[in-house]
Amino acid sequence: MTHAHEHSHGNGHAGHSAGGGHQHPHVDPAGQGRAFGIAIALNSIFVVVEFGYGFVANSTALMADAGHNLSDVLGLLLAWGALLLARRSPSERYTYGLRGSSILAALANAMLLFVACGAIGWEAAQRLAQPPAVAGMTVMAVAAVGILVNGISAWLFFSGRRGDLNIRGAYLHMAADAAVSLGVVLAGLMIMFTGWNWLDPVIGLVIVAVILYGTWGLLRESVQLALNAVPPHIDAAAVAAHLRQLAGVSEIHDLHIWAMSTTESALTVHLVMPGGYPGDAEIDEFTHGLHQRFAIHHSTLQVELGTSTHACSLLGSQAHGHAH
Repeated sequence: MTHAHEHSHGNGHAGHSAGGGHQHPHVDPAGQGRAFGIAIALNSIFVVVEFGYGFVANSTALMADAGHNLSDVLGLLLAWGALLLARRSPSERYTYGLRGSSILAALANAMLLFVACGAIGWEAAQRLAQPPAVAGMTVMAVAAVGILVNGISAWLFFSGRRGDLNIRGAYLHMAADAAVSLGVVLAGLMIMFTGWNWLDPVIGLVIVAVILYGTWGLLRESVQLALNAVPPHIDAAAVAAHLRQLAGVSEIHDLHIWAMSTTESALTVHLVMPGGYPGDAEIDEFTHGLHQRFAIHHSTLQVELGTSTHACSLLGSQAHGHAH
């Protein structure tokens, strides 16, 4: 049997380097690093200011939003760290490098937000029973600053949100924060005109609902990637159909597709080719086609003549994305 392996990383890999290469046309790491640095600095300053004014103004909504923003700062730090780790070269022990750290960061980020939601919701529910007096003007002024801070932060991640789950998580959090701050401004305005102090803890609970809604998708997708599910942008059935129609291929089996990181995917498959190994140039075309059509960056193709029966060791636990 013959193995064909496409990659462009020197350490920790066996096989030949395909002529098609291994491209990474995703987000600009240096640009995103600057975006993370600016967003973390802005939000850290704002968390301190918002919590202080929330305490002075006796506003659950402001303190809840400050707690949420603090969790976002920690989440941004996790995502930034993962962005840096993902750039580490492969080694003998970590043959894919540390790309998977971005998946772990996205998962940790989502879990962090759920914990924050529990704390915010508990405090808001307690205050709903006995609403304290709230300084509406202070609430409005601080929340208005929050709209500006979070709006700028969201804009910094806007360009990279489509290519990376990590960046998308940061963008969604900042955009949601801007919307939540707008809600707090409206609550402060209504409290000033109506005197309904119960609006403040109610807005706190609304904030929790908004965070949970925005975080659920991030949690679901990061868990799927952590469990080696087929990345959502890849149609496994279409990949299998594409491989079966390649020149010289009579059948395929042991097809596995998974995410190496939040931006890169990998594939392994056995190609049954009765005519024998077609040559390096043809295999290079196969891997290049997988990259171009399905954004699969790292393909390992095993060529077989089909003269013996090959049974996949995972056949008993066959899952979506595995073709046997």
